[in-house]
Amino acid sequence: MSSRLTILLGTAAATTPWTEAVRALAGDSQLHVDDTARSWPFRRTIVPAPGSAVIVIPALHDAFPTGQTGSARLVSTQSTYQLQRWIDWLDASPSTVAVGVLSNPSRDLLRDAGASRGPWSRLDLVEVALESTPPPAGHALHDAFRQTDPEARYLVCRRATAGAPTDPALALALGSACMETGRLDECEETLAAALATAGDWEAVHFERGKAWLRRDDTERAAACFAEAARLMPSFAAAHANLGAALGELERPEEALTALEQAARLDPFGHATHNNIGASLRDLGRLQQAEFSFERVIALAPSFVFGHYNLGHVLFLQGRFADARRAYEAGLTRDPGQTPRQRLRLALTLAALDDEASARAHARAALDATPNQGRGELLDEMTEVLVALTALLGERRPALRMLEQVVADYATPRS
Repeated sequence: MSSRLTILLGTAAATTPWTEAVRALAGDSQLHVDDTARSWPFRRTIVPAPGSAVIVIPALHDAFPTGQTGSARLVSTQSTYQLQRWIDWLDASPSTVAVGVLSNPSRDLLRDAGASRGPWSRLDLVEVALESTPPPAGHALHDAFRQTDPEARYLVCRRATAGAPTDPALALALGSACMETGRLDECEETLAAALATAGDWEAVHFERGKAWLRRDDTERAAACFAEAARLMPSFAAAHANLGAALGELERPEEALTALEQAARLDPFGHATHNNIGASLRDLGRLQQAEFSFERVIALAPSFVFGHYNLGHVLFLQGRFADARRAYEAGLTRDPGQTPRQRLRLALTLAALDDEASARAHARAALDATPNQGRGELLDEMTEVLVALTALLGERRPALRMLEQVVADYATPRS
């Protein structure tokens, strides 16, 4: 084994037992089998005492239930967090290595592995002809976090926490379920209880940061993510979320520092590189921002805001033909045809004096915007049209046409 942590990825329709595959890999080394992966998201400590030569996790996929989605997902159910904990522990235990077995991986897990997200880039992923492991024995919390019903998950977490009110891992799970179901007051109370018993556990601070974001308190969220990153310096998501929060707080220098650390830990995370580009843009470092957004597109070609953000920094550099291509690439991939971005394409087309296309996109963008949000877009149009007139040295016909579009939509219709 060339890595301290090796993952055996089972292939379809295979018949080799995991025991044979691990033995072929580990040879005559002493094995310690840890078959508790399904309980990892609900325990603070997941790694055994050092001493065994090879630790084997025969159903590693059970550690990452995927019933929750998006930003609601409990951090301790995510492979990038749990695998990083293992790597940190192995780095401090030089006589031990670990082998995880993924015979029934989820689509999410395969996506993280295939993209080499975070700790996945530091381990060996070996495809082996493995037979599938049988479903795990019943575990109420594991089953709840595999299901897609948030309300049912909340009720299971409430029952579990009532039986162990001082267990911070159970409080963390309940806090996540509260957040997911919109019970933000109960979430705050539950996570505060977890903090009281496990103030040095980075996962508690991370979940609290997510909860403060739900309340639009970005300042407190940033403080929580900063503490999570301090407690676990290898925790890429903590640095990434800190950087994103600092960006929202218009602190681009600090944001960039946090985001660059996140990128060092998770070099293939396209969202982190997208935020790096935004920070560089806010600092006026447009060419560097351009390179960042090009990297975003290379990592995630279908991520529409990589194209839109590239278009924006090209526009700010006065490279209107290049900006047009970037905006159009975003628009063709964007099922929602985001009105603000479509409007920016219209302004780009006006700078190129493509009057008909600029008018069509501007009207389509404004028509797709509810009345209460239209004023903000009209203000942006006016500001950019003034800047373009100054830059180009004349009020070209396409610019005058968009000025008339602004006037038309700004006038209340009878």
